[in-house]
Amino acid sequence: MTRITGGTRKSSTSRARTRASAGAGLLLLAALLAGCGAEPGDIPLSEIRPESPTATPEPTPAATPGVIGAAAPGASSAHNGLIVSRAYTDSSRSTSVIVALSPDGSGPHQLTQPPDRTRDDRPDWSPDGTSIAFDRTDATTGTARLWTVAATGEAAHQISQLCDGGGGSADCANEDERAPAFSPDGKQLAFSRSWGPLDPAGNSQTQYSDLYLMSPDGTSVQRLTFLTNDKPYSGSVSNPSWSPDGKQLTFEYRTSASGQPANSRAIYVVSADGTGLHQLTPWELRAGDRADWSPDGTRILFTTYPAGADNAPGGGIYTVHPDGTAIGALTPAPSDAYYGAAAYAPDGTSIVFAQAPAGAGADLYSMRPDGSGVARLTNNADRWLNRPAWGTAEASAATEPSAAPSAPSAPSASSASSTPSSPAATDTPSAPAQAAQPEVQPPAQAQGQPRTEDPADEEE
Repeated sequence: MTRITGGTRKSSTSRARTRASAGAGLLLLAALLAGCGAEPGDIPLSEIRPESPTATPEPTPAATPGVIGAAAPGASSAHNGLIVSRAYTDSSRSTSVIVALSPDGSGPHQLTQPPDRTRDDRPDWSPDGTSIAFDRTDATTGTARLWTVAATGEAAHQISQLCDGGGGSADCANEDERAPAFSPDGKQLAFSRSWGPLDPAGNSQTQYSDLYLMSPDGTSVQRLTFLTNDKPYSGSVSNPSWSPDGKQLTFEYRTSASGQPANSRAIYVVSADGTGLHQLTPWELRAGDRADWSPDGTRILFTTYPAGADNAPGGGIYTVHPDGTAIGALTPAPSDAYYGAAAYAPDGTSIVFAQAPAGAGADLYSMRPDGSGVARLTNNADRWLNRPAWGTAEASAATEPSAAPSAPSAPSASSASSTPSSPAATDTPSAPAQAAQPEVQPPAQAQGQPRTEDPADEEE
């Protein structure tokens, strides 16, 4: 795999990395360099640019129409297997693991075994249900790297990173890779990468942040977006999600204090070849975290977060068509609850999401695609379960539940009966309430990453 050391890229194989070229599709780096006699190792990542850098779209009330993804073959008969989620293991929320549980919340068990004060987060299932990709944040540096683990909890290993850790150049300074997402065919991982010196203005923002693609083994890396290429320190790109046909991706763009508009967030869409970049949700909604496409490709599920404290109540869960029309709320608005990321079941008949009452921790819930039929799946709020992903793996494919205290427990009948109800979806957007509460500061803040939705957690 190609590595970066001291600002140059070096390859131990003959494979040249590629990048996405805006407006021209994917351009082979080896072919680009052959004409001038240069070697791949002669050009640092920061100098790999498209002929016409991708421009940041101007903020608009409505998103530019896009292409509606085709329905995933066999989506209606897909098997609803295990759900994976992030869960904290200690009361200070300094260590988190990836856990798996059945669709009804039973049989929870821990899949990863990170060192103390290390956070495993943002899991995503491989299409065949055999493995989970996630990111692991180091307690010392505060930066994340990409990992995979088998559905059985075995064979956890780090995917080869772009930088070898030398950090001697702008290409490797504060280098951070997180939020991996498998393509529908399993041949690529989309992920976010941030790098460069911190903003001299002191807002803890790295110089650059954009979306990348690579093979699951860490080879064939391509830079997909160039949002911050000509606007350093303007924001962070994160949380990619693929359309069912693999032709488009959504991602979160979160602006910094110097961004336009400042300290806001929205969901964007880009084609898998780097073209067609446009804003999907208006800034006023403050949509963030990982959006999720319905299995038939006709709706995109997303969560909103009010300004102020990241764990404040007042947001909600919404859907929107891939062309930016028909935004509808699935949860009550205004709300006195905190809502986390949400994801569709493989067959599209249910949604799993995180929810927490004001001032309390989060548990996982399920609901129908129209927002009705809310049911509580877990009863372990002190673990702050969040960022669920729903796969097709059978419970038998995973290890038996462990007696370790880090594994969340199944909900009781009494807790399920107290679940709040949700209204049916509408096609009229509802502005989330701007409620606020005191912010809980994380024990370690990732370098160059803004604060996120729940306490003790960082995000791009």
